[in-house]
Amino acid sequence: MSAADSALPAVQAFDVPAAPAKPAPRARPRSVVRRRGGTHAAVAYPPRSTRALAFTLVVLAHASGLYAFTRMDWEPALVAGAPLQVALITPEAPSPVVEAPPAPPEPLPVEPAPPPKPVPPKPRPKPEPKPRPPEPVVTESPTAITAAVDPEPAPAESAPAAPAESISAAPAPVVRGNPGPAEPVVTEARFDADYLNNPPPVYPPLSRRMREEGRVMLRVHVSADGSPTAVELNTSSGSGRLDNAARDAVQRWRFAPARRGDRAVDAWVLVPIVFKLEGS
Repeated sequence: MSAADSALPAVQAFDVPAAPAKPAPRARPRSVVRRRGGTHAAVAYPPRSTRALAFTLVVLAHASGLYAFTRMDWEPALVAGAPLQVALITPEAPSPVVEAPPAPPEPLPVEPAPPPKPVPPKPRPKPEPKPRPPEPVVTESPTAITAAVDPEPAPAESAPAAPAESISAAPAPVVRGNPGPAEPVVTEARFDADYLNNPPPVYPPLSRRMREEGRVMLRVHVSADGSPTAVELNTSSGSGRLDNAARDAVQRWRFAPARRGDRAVDAWVLVPIVFKLEGS
């Protein structure tokens, strides 16, 4: 035996019993392992049949253990329960019932006292009548303004035109009373003075073609300065065109104001306007 062989570790040998019916397995060749230093060692491995047998035995052991575990009789462990405690509860004494006081009786309806009789008021002394201021005098103009147009050719001769109507002035009212100083003379307003130069109203062309005629009476309020402050229709001519033409003309006129003595005052005056076609 050489020195190199004595330095190698001992090789362990396995003894595997052979099966009686099978031939002995062939010996597995040893493997040569190269180690450091240039030495070589031969290692022997167990055969494959030995490993298969060992695996089979392990499986059988586990299977038998599992079978025995399933066949065991398991009894549930008894767990001691908590002790029961019983307590007697004494019922509370019932509270005394408090009876509600009886409702007071409803008061009887009281009849209202009769209202006191109204005391008749003392008669007031009648105030002394105050002297009323004199009302403005409404007078009617003694002359009428005639709106004339040129004659138109007619198939037959016409009758002569009737003269303009004259309206007399109404007499002044007589005031009865205690004798005193004489009242001033009242002079009515005038519109026919020559110095006023009031133009006559324009005859509406349509009324002239339709040969409309008529007399319009206007009620005019004349202020102290002689200007008309209100023109009202007192009597219509029957034609609205003639009434409007007369009103438009009078609103542009100037008047001689009414006078009470030497003082000019406001007054109402009636102004007649006659629309008449010449030759009709």
